[in-house]
Amino acid sequence: MSTPKGPMQSSDIWPAPYAERPVRGTVRVPGSKSLTNRYLVLAALAASQSVVRHPLISRDTTLMRAALEQLGVRFTVRDDNSEWLIDPPAHLSSGLAIDAGLAGTVMRFVPPLAALTRGEITFDGDEAARTRPMGPLVHALRDLGITVDSESPDVATLPLTVHGTGSVDQHEASIDASASSQFVSALLLTGARFTDGLTLRHVGQGLPSRPHIEMTLHTLSQVGVTASEIEPALWRVEPGPIAGFDLTVEPDLSSAAPFLALAAISGGTITVPSWPTSTTQAGDAMRGVLTQMGAYITHTPEGLQITGPIAGSLRGIDINLHDVGELTPVIAAVAATANSPSRLRGVGHLRGHETDRLAALEAELSRVGAHVRQHDDGLSIEPAALHGAQLQTYGDHRMAMAAAVLGAAVPGVSVIDVATTAKTYPGFADVWTALVA
Repeated sequence: MSTPKGPMQSSDIWPAPYAERPVRGTVRVPGSKSLTNRYLVLAALAASQSVVRHPLISRDTTLMRAALEQLGVRFTVRDDNSEWLIDPPAHLSSGLAIDAGLAGTVMRFVPPLAALTRGEITFDGDEAARTRPMGPLVHALRDLGITVDSESPDVATLPLTVHGTGSVDQHEASIDASASSQFVSALLLTGARFTDGLTLRHVGQGLPSRPHIEMTLHTLSQVGVTASEIEPALWRVEPGPIAGFDLTVEPDLSSAAPFLALAAISGGTITVPSWPTSTTQAGDAMRGVLTQMGAYITHTPEGLQITGPIAGSLRGIDINLHDVGELTPVIAAVAATANSPSRLRGVGHLRGHETDRLAALEAELSRVGAHVRQHDDGLSIEPAALHGAQLQTYGDHRMAMAAAVLGAAVPGVSVIDVATTAKTYPGFADVWTALVA
């Protein structure tokens, strides 16, 4: 068994509540991290003031806001943080050191903005962030004529320094985004502000999390930017102004995933208000996954409603999660409770996330007695008698949410550092405990 890497664990141990009966309730999840941070980047580049309504307030979005404020963007907060007015600067500031924390969107979305400044900007983050892939983005920026220095010339990771010249005059670049679709989104978001726009080609073997690229293209269209995938794995962003906008952030459907899982494993019913009927969010795929495993899902006037089958009768699933890899930890936790085997495919790229999620899932599911085996592209999970255990989270919010799901299914589970869920869902443990209890 390989050993996942992650930051030092907090000493805080959370007794995950066990669902002794079917869980019923309504959960209003916070806004989407992915949409919030995309809107913030576009607001920083816009020609006039923008308004972002119901942004997610979490560590990742706070780090993004702080980075943009350092670049000269001004935020005015109204209505108890439910409305942000964002004024872009006339010229982005430089001579900065930006802390990306463990936020992939900050460490990848902000360097292309840095290329538009006149001067140097250094990026660093948490210890675990220094192991996350950055090379493809660095190489693409260099293709565009931007000087980027890193401490490891052969393997580009944080810390790194971008040397901006005030403009990006080259417009063609190639990128291997097989490790993360964020590399593509990072350049697409800024491409309209390049002198001649951007033509970007993916040259890797596979492209994970395509819904996130579709999300980026959709957000660009919302602010008046002409951008499209003109042929498979080839994108074009036309140069031009980014219009100021007034947009509302959708609920984070990936953060809703553990609550849908809770209904499925307990045989209960959970309603999530404001679930969009049309969305580019990867988390929307959770509906289809749990339906295949035996749950019943409908749209009601109150929101999306899921009802689980009789406890213990969930079926295993054989599914390719390549496009929706962020759902893998919660789906794996549900699969560990199923009455037949599961095979989760297409997610080898999860080894480069906040931690090696495949190794982490193998370790933690095995800790509660599940029979788990890693493959090059995913996991296989066999039915087994489960028991309580103390579970690690590796500083990974998705692992913490998966641990909560296991705790609802198995008595005696405790979780180290459940507070890491604040990355996308501040207060998660309190909401979860109130619902299950």
